[in-house]
Amino acid sequence: MTKAEFVDHVAEKAGLGKKDAQAAVDAVLDTISDALARGSEVTFSGFGKFSVAERSARKGINPATGEQIDIAAKKLPKFAAGAALKKAVA
Repeated sequence: MTKAEFVDHVAEKAGLGKKDAQAAVDAVLDTISDALARGSEVTFSGFGKFSVAERSARKGINPATGEQIDIAAKKLPKFAAGAALKKAVA
């Protein structure tokens, strides 16, 4: 499902116009992104939890040359599905 299709479904289910649904979806995604950028977690009971995972620095191998390279530490977004979401998908 694309973002545009998602917005259409939200508009239909919530009885909103497409423009209002687009604004609502954008606001939710921006709020989640902002919270993760600050290092916070976002939890929706039963649905899941968005958090930030830290990946430590490590050594890697360049597959083309076989040379060892340093891979820098970084932060990544992480999502853990909640029980209700797992049940709905199963």
